[in-house]
Amino acid sequence: MSKSSGAVLYQCAECGWRTAKWSGRCGECQAWGTVEQATLPTLMHAGVPGAARMVVQPPATPAVPITEVDARSASARPSGMDELDRVLGGGLIPGAVILLAGEPGIGKSTLLLEAGALLSKSGRVLYVTGEESAAQVRLRADRIGAVGSNLYIAAETELSAVLAHVEAVHPELLIVDSVQTIMVTGIEGTPGGVTQIREVTSALMALAKRQSLTTVLVGHVTKDGSIAGPRALEHLVDVVLHFDGDRHAQLRMVRALKNRFGPTDEVGCFELGEYGLIGLPDPSGLFISQRGGPVPGTCVTVTLEGSRPLLAEVQTLVGASSLEIPRRVTAGLDSARVGMVMAVLQRRADVKLGKQDVYAATVGGVRLNEPAVDLAIALALSSAAADLSVAATVVAIGEVGLAGEVRRVPGTARRLAEAERLGFRRAVIPAGSAGIPASASGQDGRGTNARTLTDVREVSDVKEAIAAALGA
Repeated sequence: MSKSSGAVLYQCAECGWRTAKWSGRCGECQAWGTVEQATLPTLMHAGVPGAARMVVQPPATPAVPITEVDARSASARPSGMDELDRVLGGGLIPGAVILLAGEPGIGKSTLLLEAGALLSKSGRVLYVTGEESAAQVRLRADRIGAVGSNLYIAAETELSAVLAHVEAVHPELLIVDSVQTIMVTGIEGTPGGVTQIREVTSALMALAKRQSLTTVLVGHVTKDGSIAGPRALEHLVDVVLHFDGDRHAQLRMVRALKNRFGPTDEVGCFELGEYGLIGLPDPSGLFISQRGGPVPGTCVTVTLEGSRPLLAEVQTLVGASSLEIPRRVTAGLDSARVGMVMAVLQRRADVKLGKQDVYAATVGGVRLNEPAVDLAIALALSSAAADLSVAATVVAIGEVGLAGEVRRVPGTARRLAEAERLGFRRAVIPAGSAGIPASASGQDGRGTNARTLTDVREVSDVKEAIAAALGA
């Protein structure tokens, strides 16, 4: 291929996929109309082998034995928001680059503005906004009470201006809202494209490591909920957080999808109100409906979000369908797992659901994707189909297999301790989970109320589980 052609390769502006022949559709992300010509300078910035000759440079610092490395400089600094620190693994690490992604309007900017205001009490914080003006950010800060003299606001969309602000302010925390709006002059591509976003992220990464500057980047998400932009963005950063929740509910959750400095299975819970976000150290009550008595089609389970057990309620509704293909509607549950549990109930437990419309949902907008929720779904569906109620003091924990067996799940002692703490007296759990005393609260050091789990039923299949919960 000659250099005079000017178009060395064709490259997708969304994911960075390259091809020698133009195509109307990307072969990697399947996006239409995103494959464009990539010239030599673009390929050099993208790191194509052979586009530039490697030049050996002397190292900035010599290599030292790991025993001589001082780890105290990388210790976590609490952000002032306990739920956020829980997900981060203790707080913000100097020099770490964090990507916070979430749907528009979910509360990402509010969360970071509150965290920035709390951290500004002990050091300078620079909040760079590329989507709003400084006055608009100030109005929101006044509303949620996130105002401080050490919290600096800058409205910029050019990388060189952002770097100039950092040199002038010397912050301990840099917040960029959002990384898709920042661009580099002289680099091809639109803001948020693969070339621009790689250049911006690489420059901010180098700055963060060089100055031990904690940097938080806000990222957009696509329609299917995945992080927008090239996957290289997630590989470059140290921590990837996802901020989600039902827009019609007040509950918001922060989850770690990647964390080089802490766990990736923790979740932080917040309540979004008129005056900002409030941490919820004990959110279990939000996921259980408050009603006078038991209702057919409902069952309570205990899910584990990291080390935190949360009680949640599964609700189902079953009715005769007037359509050739019955409706299957889910909200807050994995539709594939609900369909699998329905098939197991029909085949292994003789629960007739084939010609029924089935609706399944959770309470409070919580999303339950853990296999341990299967048994609660099965009992709720069986309860709705038979028009019998599961007692309000019963919890169900277990994974359902295709053979109809109920499998053990991890953390059973912690789950039962949380159920006991909230007043539940009976539990249906998989066989082989024994060895757990009826008073399981001591397993995680938490207290209990006057009532305890007086009846723990171990079951081996869904038929036994239905009999234990419904008495039939």
